[in-house]
Amino acid sequence: MASQQEREELDRRARQGETVIPGGTGGKTLEAQEHLAEGRSRGGQTRREQLGTEGYQEMGRKGGLSTTEESGLERAAREGININKSKNKTGS
Repeated sequence: MASQQEREELDRRARQGETVIPGGTGGKTLEAQEHLAEGRSRGGQTRREQLGTEGYQEMGRKGGLSTTEESGLERAAREGININKSKNKTGS
């Protein structure tokens, strides 16, 4: 565990835009980077377990097709891209 002084130094560096925690890219403070690092490692894995590997991959395909104007599913339908929703274990 880092001392209070070490944490203050890491926070100062994070506020200057440096990534001080592995996986904390984009966090503007030490605390934000810690949360990002935790969320990336646990959140994605949990979602993959919920959806199954194939469902998780399909979710990524839909997300890659999304724009600010329409969802990935809407765009896939408009462009005739087949998205297999049966791979989603949760059925949503």
